[in-house]
Amino acid sequence: MPAMPKPIRLLSSQLIDQIAAGEVVERPASVAKELIENSLDAGARRIEVDLEQGGVKLLRIRDDGHGIPAEELALALARHATSKIGGLADLEAVASLGFRGEALPSIASVSRLTLTSRAAGADHAWQVRVDGDGRVGEPQPAAHPQGTTVEVRDLFFNVPARRKFLRTEKTELGHLEQVVRRMALVRPEIGLRLTHAGRSLLDLPAAADEAVVERRLEALLGAAFLGHALRLDAAAVGLRLHGWLVRPAFSRSQADMQFFFVNGRPVRDKLVAHAVRRAFQDVLHHARHPAYLLYLELPARLVDVNVHPAKQEVRFREGRQVHDFIFRSLQRRLAEGGLAGADVLEMAPSVPPDEQRDTAGRAFDVARPPSSAVPRQPAMPLRLGDEQAAYRFSFAAQRPPTTDRDGAPPSAMAESAAEEGSLPPLGLAIGQLSGIYVLAQAADGLVIVDMHAAHERIGYERLKAAWAAGRVTSQPLLVPVVVAVSAAEVALVEVHQGLLEGLGLAVDPLGHDRVAVRAIPALLQGADPERLVRDLLSDLAAHGDAGRIDAEIDRVLGTLACHRAVRAHHRLGLEEMNALLRDMERTARADQCNHGRPTWIKLTQQDLDRLFSRGR
Repeated sequence: MPAMPKPIRLLSSQLIDQIAAGEVVERPASVAKELIENSLDAGARRIEVDLEQGGVKLLRIRDDGHGIPAEELALALARHATSKIGGLADLEAVASLGFRGEALPSIASVSRLTLTSRAAGADHAWQVRVDGDGRVGEPQPAAHPQGTTVEVRDLFFNVPARRKFLRTEKTELGHLEQVVRRMALVRPEIGLRLTHAGRSLLDLPAAADEAVVERRLEALLGAAFLGHALRLDAAAVGLRLHGWLVRPAFSRSQADMQFFFVNGRPVRDKLVAHAVRRAFQDVLHHARHPAYLLYLELPARLVDVNVHPAKQEVRFREGRQVHDFIFRSLQRRLAEGGLAGADVLEMAPSVPPDEQRDTAGRAFDVARPPSSAVPRQPAMPLRLGDEQAAYRFSFAAQRPPTTDRDGAPPSAMAESAAEEGSLPPLGLAIGQLSGIYVLAQAADGLVIVDMHAAHERIGYERLKAAWAAGRVTSQPLLVPVVVAVSAAEVALVEVHQGLLEGLGLAVDPLGHDRVAVRAIPALLQGADPERLVRDLLSDLAAHGDAGRIDAEIDRVLGTLACHRAVRAHHRLGLEEMNALLRDMERTARADQCNHGRPTWIKLTQQDLDRLFSRGR
């Protein structure tokens, strides 16, 4: 006999709050995130976080913000009560970190919460308590400086099933520490202290200048991050992207150092992740992860933050524009590498003007070549000396001979040039080590170049430029390949027919659930047509672009460049070494090879003095 249906009834206020807490309060770290965001919205200049048992037994957050008036304390613990939005217009352009008015009542429904606050100009503070039953006590006078303290005890004491999902004290503390670090990264002007069981874990003073900001970054992310980071600041069409990205050669085995903030809000966004991945795709090994700390700023009306209960995701109103801006800004900065700002840095002559322009943030794109363009792909010579005339130095003499007129060795000539202040960024070659490394004297130390890796990157960038400048030729298949797809994917083929043809693909719909692949790009001869088309349709469906086929072409070009690059143990003359250095200075992404390894390093004079204990 079927069970009788239960009647529809209204849920109790306490149960409603506990259900809402399930969306907002996952663990102590999520409690800390909500409360720290409230402190930042309140204009705090210093925030102190005290913990016991990983935040489960006690999580106390104190700030020096503008505080809450006594008559509003109880209202602050009511659902959907907030001072941050007042109407639809405010919701469409949220400028604060919090705005729903759900955090405090949700936390109070699964813990023993005490809220103490003293508003600016008030004679004393007031305090209210909630013990997980939804009943807010009467406000009581309390001793407290201006600002607010929220004390959360015994998290999930009244929801045992939720408490069972908490991990060990060490694990919960690790998650909470990550939250505090993220907040410290996004607001360096705020002083932050974190203690656990009376032990100080972080104590960061407010950063008033660039030097203190860098010391703060070193404390939070380590000296290696800052030592290998590239500064970025790009702006266009009302968007600004700034921060630090770490050189691809110093990537990570996991995605544990990726921090992205949108208008001061830490987010995990698929659109952003795709843009970053594309920017790094041909400078990073596929098994490695980039490291970065980036801040995106844009008008609040252009981003919807009301799409996730914990506010960890956003939706951009102009997603394509934001994606392309992030991608091009990162790609440009990676192209400049460690030589950004050097007087001689420019793109190789073979790079078309549409691929890269200036470094001030203007257009940076690889335009699809017109179908009428004539294919051209210049050969990559094995010996560099054949094209010496193409290189120009930033000083009077184009290339030094092996010795000068008085018979001086290369090192003496480099020292003479250094004294005159005329050395280029990568210096002048003084010799070759083990047939693998080129040694050069720069103005401030010794440059060591992996000649095969450097030549490989140079050749790769030339091949890419030649490919982009010429028409993409197709290779007809002897027998068309029929691929079973969905109706939506057939529609994608019809909509993007022109794009597919420009990529050298001939794909025709066959009914409502199949397509026929009749030709693929000639450069990808031997590739699996079915896999190629499926991956391409996946990219078009998810991102509206053809990034997958670009990646496939880049992979083939990288292989060609590797085979054409000068091999290890190939003896180079001094002129060839200097030609290689000058070409590196003119080549995009010359800091690393196609696989993400460094092409050159520098030992500064200070590094060398330290190695030999000079001056000690």
